[in-house]
Amino acid sequence: MLPDFRIRQRDYLLELSRALTQELDLEKLLARVLKISIEMLAGQAGLIALKEQDGWRVATAHGIAPAFLSYLTPLLAEENVRELDVRELNRMLKELTYTASMGLLNGTALPLATHGQVIGVIFIFRSYPDLFTQNDRLLLQSFADQAAIAVYNARLYGQVSYEKQRLDALLDSAADGILILNADHTIERSNISFEKLFGEPRDQLVGKGHSEIIRWVREPQGKTLEEAEAGGWPLTPNATLYVEGDLERPLPPSLPVGVTYAPLLSADGKLRNIIASVRDITHFRTADEIKSTFISIVSHELRTPVALIKGYASTLRRDDAKWDKATISDSLAVIEEEADRLSRMIDDLLDASRLQAGGMSLNRADVSLESLAHRVAERFASQSKKHNIITDFSEKFPVILADETRIEQVIVNLVSNALKYAPEGEIRISGRSRPEQVIVCVSDEGPGIEAKDLPHIFDRFYRSTKAVKNTKGAGLGLYLARAIIEAHGGRIWADPKPDSGARICFSLPR
Repeated sequence: MLPDFRIRQRDYLLELSRALTQELDLEKLLARVLKISIEMLAGQAGLIALKEQDGWRVATAHGIAPAFLSYLTPLLAEENVRELDVRELNRMLKELTYTASMGLLNGTALPLATHGQVIGVIFIFRSYPDLFTQNDRLLLQSFADQAAIAVYNARLYGQVSYEKQRLDALLDSAADGILILNADHTIERSNISFEKLFGEPRDQLVGKGHSEIIRWVREPQGKTLEEAEAGGWPLTPNATLYVEGDLERPLPPSLPVGVTYAPLLSADGKLRNIIASVRDITHFRTADEIKSTFISIVSHELRTPVALIKGYASTLRRDDAKWDKATISDSLAVIEEEADRLSRMIDDLLDASRLQAGGMSLNRADVSLESLAHRVAERFASQSKKHNIITDFSEKFPVILADETRIEQVIVNLVSNALKYAPEGEIRISGRSRPEQVIVCVSDEGPGIEAKDLPHIFDRFYRSTKAVKNTKGAGLGLYLARAIIEAHGGRIWADPKPDSGARICFSLPR
């Protein structure tokens, strides 16, 4: 019988060796190790407890009554049990087993240790004492050592799998497009953001060369990856490279991007990978364009009234001429008008600046929009003989809660635009009441708003091509009007009626 038992022990060790090389799933591995241990030690049941950072934990069990296991699991997690070493834990489990089985079962423990560190214990329940010969003990210790290595490897595999999952989540949640290049510049990996940014599925990108994907419409700003490597890049592990330009894509249009390259070097300093981070810089370009437009428009719009004020003031101050009262009055009227225009433009710029800084404050009170519209109409009626400004409000138009000064600013801007863009005809300020809101519209009989301009007329500094050629302005009136209406909880829009006049409406809650 003894030789047969030795053969069985050898078979158990061989099976464990196979488990060591074949199974990396920790849960499956522990169940397999426990099954081999119970058979090898002729036991009836068993468990494996692992040493975690916060104490002992039952990782797997076989043949143990659920009631005993439910008692044991929280017991191992108790603070006074967490610090027990293997011997003390073995003694505690033996006493519990003997008591719970009323003296029918004993227990034996095999400590799992590797790299000088105890990582767990295999505890086997059986019906006879743990009497082993010296040869048995050596065999069991060899078994426990192999089991410990298997558990250690499975833990490492689990940790690597977790790190990979975390890296995958990090890459796929990144807002910037990311390419991982091999040392020969072939694409090893791409994230979802780059797929969306470039417009081609990731599986079609992998394996392609960097130069096949990162192609510039025109000469970019900064050195390309190929140019930098020709000059010796990277000299250090932290040597990042940045290039900016218009990226050519499978489907037009091209996309403004900034690409940052970071090298990943091996321990001996050889280049292993290059991480390319690709950022859409369209909004930065837009911001630069807005800034340039702002400087251009404001400098032009300020220069005209300043030139007029200076010109009339200089003329009036001339010592070699005497001006009659009418000429002086007309000249002062022009100076006053241009000063008012400057003041309005400065106020608009300040309002736009306040909006950028964090919103607009409102002083709400009861407002009669009908009376407000009448006042605005009367004020503008004397400014143009070619226009007929009328108001048309429904009966019993409600009083609303709003900032009267700001709403007046909106109506004034809309009427001013109508006077500016419609050479002549009727300008109508109309109001209609709804159960939840009131709607006010300003319409004219001018050329209307072109379809291509409709999406942009409420943008800051936006002016159509015709407007730039034919009228003055900074492109802030409708931008501020929208901000004021939205601050009141309403909305503003333009009705698309080309060649039949412009009609801009806004709604406010009742």
